[in-house]
Amino acid sequence: MIHPLPGPSGQTVELTRIAGLNVLFVMAAEAEYGPHLAALFRPLLCGIGPVEAGVTLTRALGVFLAQGTLPDLVVSLGSAGSARLHKTGVYQATSVSWRDIDASALGFPKGITPLSGLPATLPLPLRIPGVPEASLSTGANVVSGAAYQTIPEDMVDMETWAALRACQGFDVPLIALRGISDGDKELEGVHDWHEYLHVVDERLAEAVGLLTQALETGGMAALRP
Repeated sequence: MIHPLPGPSGQTVELTRIAGLNVLFVMAAEAEYGPHLAALFRPLLCGIGPVEAGVTLTRALGVFLAQGTLPDLVVSLGSAGSARLHKTGVYQATSVSWRDIDASALGFPKGITPLSGLPATLPLPLRIPGVPEASLSTGANVVSGAAYQTIPEDMVDMETWAALRACQGFDVPLIALRGISDGDKELEGVHDWHEYLHVVDERLAEAVGLLTQALETGGMAALRP
């Protein structure tokens, strides 16, 4: 199922059929989409950062809703940074927070979106058997070096909170898979992000294989903890 997205990008969005279910794979950037993942699916490229991710995924889900083909599952995947997890390891997020929302000057705790009724941390309840688990922090900044000391979550990215909120607006479940590309040292340039993306690509593909196996064995029920 391939649908054009409205707007000037010309991008199309495609659902992947797995065990009778429609799955939408979402990635931030082409650099993260290597040959191992390319052999499995064609992703929606949502762009880097929470604004681009939220806008693009919401627009895509709106297209599917209009066609009567909302996905059964959205899988957000790509790279992440971490100062404590194994570099090139792949983890599924058990929860996600929004690290740079801060209305504390108005009396709201940092991390709380004012007047939304949302907690600072949102759970991601689905689980792929065999994939290690970690907590995730989303924000609009690239984290490096000592900045990790201010973040309690295990890993950081720039899209998952926004992707989850888009999915919640359409009542579609989300799984977030992240491969650790950096974080063990201070970043010195974009090459530090790119250096291990080829390994992350291969290991993310292995995690997608475990997802496929679980869905083929037990459908969505196989992803319940």
